[in-house]
Amino acid sequence: MTAMIRFAHSRIAWGVLALSALSLELAALYFQHVMQLEPCVMCIYQRLAVLGLLLAGIIGFLAPGIRTVRLLAALLWGFSASWGLRLAIELNDMQQNPSPFSTCSFLPDFPSWMPLHEWLPSVFMPTGMCTDIPWSFIGITMSQWMIVAFATYLLALLLYAMPILSKRRN
Repeated sequence: MTAMIRFAHSRIAWGVLALSALSLELAALYFQHVMQLEPCVMCIYQRLAVLGLLLAGIIGFLAPGIRTVRLLAALLWGFSASWGLRLAIELNDMQQNPSPFSTCSFLPDFPSWMPLHEWLPSVFMPTGMCTDIPWSFIGITMSQWMIVAFATYLLALLLYAMPILSKRRN
């Protein structure tokens, strides 16, 4: 347990979180801009959830020895991973059970004070349809891979929640 506590309180742990989320973001941009796969609005929301994981990793990396910072980062990690998992499950359901009554919108519903799709359309403007399945690997669709990814992030958070929130300092 002591080794887990040391690891959870280390910059390495938070760096792994940040780098894995950054890798997912870069993969999403590769799929979009190199492979020409058009993201749907649910994909864009999942992209935002992954950015939340990246931000959580950066926050934890900056001050892993401060309990309040670890708590804030862990809360953001949990919120982002659970929201992303919910979105991925919902998108997978739309793709596996297409219905004219279960569709997604063409534009993201960002707050008027933060229209990300207008500020950075190359990253946040959806151009695809939620019911399309443009890519799969070994028979598993992208939305299903994202279910695995977000569930893994939640599992990692559960494994490290107690050490992250403990009072022990490095």
